Amino acid sequence: ENHLKELEEAKERDHRKIGKDLGIYMLSDLVGKGLPMYLPNGFILWNELENYIRNKEIKRGYKHVQTPPLGNVNLYKTSGHLEHYKESMFPIMEVEDEEYVLRPMNCPHHMVIYGNDIHSYRDLPLRIAEIARDCRYEASGALKGIERVRTFCQNDSHIFCTPEQIESEFKGVVDLILECYKELNITNYRFELSLRDPEDKVKYHQDDDMWNKAEDMLRTVLNDLKIDYVEKIGEAAFYGPKLDVQVKPAVGNEITLSTCQLDFCLPAKFDLTYVDSDGSKKTPVVLHRAVFGSIDRFIAYYLEETKGNLPVWLAPTQVEVIPVNNKYHLDYAKEIYELLLDNDIRVELDSRDEKLGYKLRETQLKKIPYTLILGQNEVDNNTISYRMFGTEDTVTLEKNEFVDFIKNKIKNKEI
Repeated sequence: ENHLKELEEAKERDHRKIGKDLGIYMLSDLVGKGLPMYLPNGFILWNELENYIRNKEIKRGYKHVQTPPLGNVNLYKTSGHLEHYKESMFPIMEVEDEEYVLRPMNCPHHMVIYGNDIHSYRDLPLRIAEIARDCRYEASGALKGIERVRTFCQNDSHIFCTPEQIESEFKGVVDLILECYKELNITNYRFELSLRDPEDKVKYHQDDDMWNKAEDMLRTVLNDLKIDYVEKIGEAAFYGPKLDVQVKPAVGNEITLSTCQLDFCLPAKFDLTYVDSDGSKKTPVVLHRAVFGSIDRFIAYYLEETKGNLPVWLAPTQVEVIPVNNKYHLDYAKEIYELLLDNDIRVELDSRDEKLGYKLRETQLKKIPYTLILGQNEVDNNTISYRMFGTEDTVTLEKNEFVDFIKNKIKNKEI
């Protein structure tokens, strides 16, 4: 009986069904398997999440860049991705006697950006960030909605710092992760310290001293921060150990959401340096970090967590305006619609010649957070009456009072 309930719950929460019902994204074999396209509602959700994390990063001193979604094959030979990650990369393309690869990750491009300037120790830490599109080969049988795809966007950053700055920068990343989780009401998670398997001489960059130093440093930071974690042998990136945040969805297995990886390897491969206080050239350390990880996967996770009942700040349509009778109340409904638009509230006006009950049921299916029902009382008193999603209680407010109410909900990221 419990198993049947779990199956029913999983079906109800499946982001593929929710994504279709709410018009979030679509897939087409004509475009290609594992290549999602975001529809207008999905783009709004995407854009809100992108602006949210970008603004968080700007306040913490990140500098945003934009880089191309492919690169010369020599870039990936230098980084080591072609040697260690080739199975997950798309085939090499030949163009005018040059070879190019669709990038599987953004770190090589960011290494080149750092190397474009001469840096002093006074310039560090340098936090380079990008919402960047990557491409990785996934077998067709492994593809699943927008949770597992062949092209996705990472909320990515590379923090270039001195060894002395590792602890404070690592702590800053963990603080940012925890701040976002709190605001997004993500509560069921745990930390894993992913280490190399010393016996694997193929998967990992071979430098025992580097690995021992990097792994001990992350352990020290986590212990100093008093964060509970478990160690996972063989789960590190090929260039260094990492902290993974595992979240437990409402249904299904755990997924990795946020990561922070310590890297002594790639800066040396790209001959990156900074001038230290004594005038000598030193190699910076890099922290690779992603708070949302893949935004695509995060949207899939969040749709399933919320059953598509998104908080008002993320909802594609925040308010639906319905006149009780178009003949008598449509002009007032248009006035309220314009008022909300002028206050940057995402609003739709349902002026179809349909019964009120039918329209109200549709707002529930579309999971719109607030529905305004405007009849003669509202016209006479210059007010609005609203219902929250999932309730049948009606609340009446003065129209400007409602505007302030919704704007505060959005600002404070409330339901």
